[in-house]
Amino acid sequence: MLLDARQACNFTDYMVILSGESDRQINAIRDEILHSLKQSGVYARHVEGDASSGWILIDYIDVVIHIFAPSEREYYNLDSVWPAASPVVHIQ
Repeated sequence: MLLDARQACNFTDYMVILSGESDRQINAIRDEILHSLKQSGVYARHVEGDASSGWILIDYIDVVIHIFAPSEREYYNLDSVWPAASPVVHIQ
């Protein structure tokens, strides 16, 4: 899910919330995001968490990416925490 957070918070413009089904898949998603954006000259400001914790956060300042394991995504429910944020893209 891609959320337009400009009206909802003051620390980022967009949030990407997605899930991986296994630690290996979560790590692969993280690695591909970091690698692809680095190839374009875009570097993460901060990366926090790991697949074993069920939540990885990648901060690109204007865009914050959350990669969850399914149980953590359901528990933290960030998809609905930001009611003022407008969904831009939602893919199941």
